[in-house]
Amino acid sequence: MSRTAALASFVESTPPGELTDVTKAIKSILGDDSAQSDLAPAFQRYNEEQFATVKLPGGSGEVLVSSYNSLGNDRYYDVESQSSFAFDHATQKASGVKSYVLESTHSDLVKSLLKSLGIHTSEHYPKSSLGVYPTEDDSQLAIITVANKYSPSNFWNGRWRSSYIYTPSSGSISGIIKVDVHYYEDGNVRLLTNKVVQFSVGANAGASEIVRQIANAEKKYQEDLNKAFGSLSEGAFKALRRQLPITRQKIEWEKISGYRLGQDIGGGRVR
Repeated sequence: MSRTAALASFVESTPPGELTDVTKAIKSILGDDSAQSDLAPAFQRYNEEQFATVKLPGGSGEVLVSSYNSLGNDRYYDVESQSSFAFDHATQKASGVKSYVLESTHSDLVKSLLKSLGIHTSEHYPKSSLGVYPTEDDSQLAIITVANKYSPSNFWNGRWRSSYIYTPSSGSISGIIKVDVHYYEDGNVRLLTNKVVQFSVGANAGASEIVRQIANAEKKYQEDLNKAFGSLSEGAFKALRRQLPITRQKIEWEKISGYRLGQDIGGGRVR
């Protein structure tokens, strides 16, 4: 594996909210900035795959960066603000904002979906960004939500991503939900999970019905995750802990400071 390929793998596997730290680490290891230009494709793949969010100069909310709203040459567009912008994938900064008007036979549906999806995300995610974009041939719509929650001071960061492809002519929706959580206090634990979903809302369904079905799919997945963690807590994780010390006697926790761990609990002899 070449040096560039190895470094690119670090970039593309970066946990949520930690790209700046990983980039700094790469520069520190190399001792210079020479690799940053070589890693430009990796930065782009990462940002588009992770649905990076950025605040536009003069804007209030954050907009998405993805392959679905790419205009090429590192420019992207946002339907709600009716603007396009340049995006630096290495620094994750936006610039060069220009007016942009969406041209699509589904323009009205796109606007309705943005409104309905905004209501759904505001009710279920503490902080989220969303987008609805026609595909290149204008036969389908990409419906995207990303919700980030970062707490580096507490050594954890997390990201929820959901993307759906809706075909108006048939009413079919196929999508994938992804969850990525990294916890790194006194260790390094990462949850990476995804769920593929498929359902139908009928041909030419309204925005409220489309979002209602999406909300149902996301609610079910969240419930499934909660159940899975519950079973892990009561099953696999509990099995990792010794129920009783070797002496077969329960620990008297109020006397824990007086135990000689290698002897009283482990059954060892006094030397």
